[in-house]
Amino acid sequence: MIPVRGVQGLKVGVLGWGRSGRSAALALRAGGAGVLVWDDRDSARAQAEGEGFATADLTRDRAWEGLALLVTSPGIAHLYPAPHPAIAQALRRGVPVDNDIGLFFRSCALPEWENLSVPPRVVAVTGSNGKSTTSALIHHILTATGRPAQLGGNIGRGALDLDPPGEDEVVVLELSSYQTELARALTPDVAVFTNLSPDHLERHGGRGGYFAAKARLFTQGGPDRAVIGTDEPEGQFLANQMGEGPADDRVIRVVTGEKPEGFGWAVAARKGFLAEWRRGRQVASVDLRGAPNLPGAHNHQNACAAWAVVRALGLSPREIEPALAGYPGLPHRSQRVAERGGVVFVNDSKATNVDAAARALAAFPRIRWICGGQEKEGGVAALAPCLGSVVKAYVIGRDPAHFAAQLPGMAAELCGTMANAVARARAEAEPGDVVLLAPATASFDQYPDFEARGADFVAEVMRA
Repeated sequence: MIPVRGVQGLKVGVLGWGRSGRSAALALRAGGAGVLVWDDRDSARAQAEGEGFATADLTRDRAWEGLALLVTSPGIAHLYPAPHPAIAQALRRGVPVDNDIGLFFRSCALPEWENLSVPPRVVAVTGSNGKSTTSALIHHILTATGRPAQLGGNIGRGALDLDPPGEDEVVVLELSSYQTELARALTPDVAVFTNLSPDHLERHGGRGGYFAAKARLFTQGGPDRAVIGTDEPEGQFLANQMGEGPADDRVIRVVTGEKPEGFGWAVAARKGFLAEWRRGRQVASVDLRGAPNLPGAHNHQNACAAWAVVRALGLSPREIEPALAGYPGLPHRSQRVAERGGVVFVNDSKATNVDAAARALAAFPRIRWICGGQEKEGGVAALAPCLGSVVKAYVIGRDPAHFAAQLPGMAAELCGTMANAVARARAEAEPGDVVLLAPATASFDQYPDFEARGADFVAEVMRA
């Protein structure tokens, strides 16, 4: 645990008793704060009280006497579509609002770091798609090459649950837009922006607000190095804002499908190969087709971002290449589950939006596609141009007919449940086919989260 600094003797409210709320409360208490917890759920408040925390309704005036800070969980709206009543209280009273990521950045650096030969560093990764894989891949490369590293934030352990980092250690944080938008301190040594596609638009008041939330990781803290995917206009704009010109190698551009021209430092993925460019000269090249758990152009983009980070941290291409090939992958993200009779089963349940699904569909030549669920704003009609490799769709969810109707001309079977979809896809698949779960939707119509949906797919595949 990383105790929160600067809160000794202060009264602090914690809103939300989820993973980040609980870790924030414990870290605040370890830092000497008096902690008051509120969660709208009776069961969550009972859990907090069971761990020795006082609870009080922070939506009511009487709970605010002497409160110096409110720490909120990322899933709780603080601006759009409307602030939670407790956050609205804080805004009216001028009480600072923060989250566990802000507390982490204000607390992880210790005075004794001045006595270390190589102080710890923090890498923070954000973006719409690929941030989990990129974060896990950075962590994997570091540990595979013998560097001390920890992984947390929106993946694995909460940021404040991590151990205080030591000599030459790297903390890798995956950060969602919910986390970057509110954190009062954001000071990574290396910041990564993978890409941008529409998601969580209601929460951020539109695409511009969504991008602004991501961009705060760069504009708020001023990282020493900025690794930025520049395939979209937003990434190009961010790279332009962070650099003093195209030759400024404090910005490492990540591009796919083309050769980067005229930049001080860039890493590109093209036709299955990764190439690193410095001042117009190629200095390294890797065949990514030999990395079985990084299939498709989207994962090649993730590999480029991870390569850029570990190169910025001082690793050599000779060290990085075998670590890339040995990456084991993450559950629910292009996860190769099994191969049966020449048919490969891939779990990409994390493809919860149209852009992520499109990237997954581009990764394989012949697909039996399991899709459907709770659609996000805009539906899924934009996927129509991406279906050239799909032999047939097997649609799950509470309203599979509505999903299928948005894909005219596509052979689709309304399966409803995962069990039916896997059974039908397995029965019709031929050697060389890939049965791919890439839903393009949220999971909440049938599952508590995308992990549960992916686990159901894996269970049905293994049942045969």
